[in-house]
Amino acid sequence: MVLDLVDVFGLGPLGGNPLAVVRGGEALDDAAMLRLTRWLGFSETTFLLPPTDPGADYRVRIFYPAGELPFAGHPTLGTAHAWLAAGGVPRVAGRVVQECGIGLVDVREDGERLAFRAPPLIRSGPLDAQDRVETVRLTGADEAQVIAAVHASNGPGWKLLHLASAEAVLAADPVARAPLGTDVALLGPCAPGEAAQFELRAFFADPAGRLVEDPVTGSLNAAAAQYLFAAGLAQGSYRAAQGRKVGADGLVHCALDVEGAVWIGGRVETVSRGGTLFPR
Repeated sequence: MVLDLVDVFGLGPLGGNPLAVVRGGEALDDAAMLRLTRWLGFSETTFLLPPTDPGADYRVRIFYPAGELPFAGHPTLGTAHAWLAAGGVPRVAGRVVQECGIGLVDVREDGERLAFRAPPLIRSGPLDAQDRVETVRLTGADEAQVIAAVHASNGPGWKLLHLASAEAVLAADPVARAPLGTDVALLGPCAPGEAAQFELRAFFADPAGRLVEDPVTGSLNAAAAQYLFAAGLAQGSYRAAQGRKVGADGLVHCALDVEGAVWIGGRVETVSRGGTLFPR
């Protein structure tokens, strides 16, 4: 059993969200996977397994410190990268098919980047008044800057506040603690001429009840892109920045194809490959 470390969505070296990918862990049970995930301390750890669906190239289980996720974005790109780097050959050249908790997810090579096809939203539409108030409280956003408050659930149950500007997103001061299962986020447009067109921040509760800011979040960017494209607030493609408040330098490429599918891409780099694990 071996461990790969990869960096996902970074604009430069070690600028994105770290991911641990475990290969050869078929014998691990759920408790062992969760225990290792918590010990490593990353926002997610994935376990690369043989597929059970004949249409998939591999199967992945995605764990975060509070449990297992049916889907997550940076683990999808990071796992696809690790599988390819370890010698994986996709059934269709240039397209990897991942099997995970939500079913099959396409990952394609996009120049120097990898990109995944955003899965359908599990829940969308406006937050009710109570959820809106609570999301504003948790994120520390200025209510006067809120343009929209929506569900953006695609595995993680993101509750998203669309703010008037990137400055309002970066100025938000989140609370220190939150209930387990909290997934809240902020989105705001950047000023013209900047490298990115939107700024995002994402927060989740860890098992100790601390509200943690995620460096760069693929699932959130996928859901936010679906919201922006559907509302006519973005056309064709755009770039999103994330992570500046936690020392990351994330850049996410979001595009709408001619068939109406949303693709979320970014750079993925190997940091370490093939470290031996000795499970107990």
